[in-house]
Amino acid sequence: MESKAASEELGEVARVLSKKRILFLVAIIVIGFNLRPAITSVGPLLGTIRDQVGLLNWSAGTITSLPLIAFAVMSPLAPKIGRRLGNVQAIFLGLLLLLVGICVRSIPFTPPLFIGTAVVGVGVAVMNVLLPAVIKEKFPDKVGRMTSVYSTAMVVFAATGSGISVPLAKSAGLGWELALLSWALLTIVGMSIWFFAMRQDKRAAGEKNDVQAGPSFGGNLWKSALAWQVTLFMGTQSFIFYVIISWLPEMLQNFSFSVTTAGWLVSYAQFIGLPATFLAPVLAEKFSNQQGIVLGIGGLYIIGFSGMLIGGPMWLIVCWVTLIGIASGGSISLALALLGMRARDAQQAGELSGMAQSIGYVLAALGPLFIGLLFDLTRAWTGPLIAIIVIGVLMTATGLGAGRNKYVTEEEGVVAEVR
Repeated sequence: MESKAASEELGEVARVLSKKRILFLVAIIVIGFNLRPAITSVGPLLGTIRDQVGLLNWSAGTITSLPLIAFAVMSPLAPKIGRRLGNVQAIFLGLLLLLVGICVRSIPFTPPLFIGTAVVGVGVAVMNVLLPAVIKEKFPDKVGRMTSVYSTAMVVFAATGSGISVPLAKSAGLGWELALLSWALLTIVGMSIWFFAMRQDKRAAGEKNDVQAGPSFGGNLWKSALAWQVTLFMGTQSFIFYVIISWLPEMLQNFSFSVTTAGWLVSYAQFIGLPATFLAPVLAEKFSNQQGIVLGIGGLYIIGFSGMLIGGPMWLIVCWVTLIGIASGGSISLALALLGMRARDAQQAGELSGMAQSIGYVLAALGPLFIGLLFDLTRAWTGPLIAIIVIGVLMTATGLGAGRNKYVTEEEGVVAEVR
């Protein structure tokens, strides 16, 4: 009888744990939905916002830069927030900040527009950094697969945000204010689901103490060569991605594509990369190291941009764009997966994520500026394309180091200083 009772109790525990994992799975996917559309929805409406609010071009451009600046500033701070509140609760705080930022930003005056945009960036930054840590904690044996799920959700809704902004503002007659405010509904859904996941988590009540009791890495993680390789892989792939978003349309117009066609080709590049976004972390989980995947992604980038440098007929340019899109899709999800794979536990994943994303978004913000400056100096795309190829080689080299089957604390000089 005792054996049967114990068996039933174990079965009930297993069912509860299974329900918890399913709820967290759904919650993580919905977080992925919320990570980008509040940001990507602004770009297509930037001209309208500029004209209606009365901004200068440079100040309108700041609206798109503010979230990246917030990412860079907040990424090192997010793990500290996670240690104080608990990672799960801190992500809920990130959702709350995102909701507040979206609402404030939709007020059609200059101060709330900029303040709200900055708050949106802060909220997303907290979620960006701590979500890999939550995945490491809740799904330690499925880091790759869970990363593939949420990064694919993120990319799909990032593209959706760009695509439906103008139709919502103009065709639906909402104006830019309500078009941007509409993303608050998705955030409210995310907060609701995350709240229930938080409540059902048995460890939620003690998570704050659990996290604070863990080892603190402080500045020691910054002394790890492997951590720097993960960081530079994240940074260089972010550099290339934001250059693609910013300058690929102009490059394509140089090959006689119309403005409209060039814009559609950039969207095509994002969507053609979706299978790679999903598959890269899944494959990464199946191998003892990820160096082969890094070589594949880096090779596609180098071939694609070398093809753009050489040129050719339009159909061949589309082939180069396809390779670039596939590499872009795979690189972001692999970079996110490595944050969990190179860490021993959830706290270390949060620390590594904060380090990698702080440097990564600095490079992301500098990328379009640097390539634009090169073009201004040379008045041709040859120099910028060569620079992008060099960054692609650097990304591959750092990725080969980041893809080693090691943890960041296995290196001499790092373990000894963990406290």
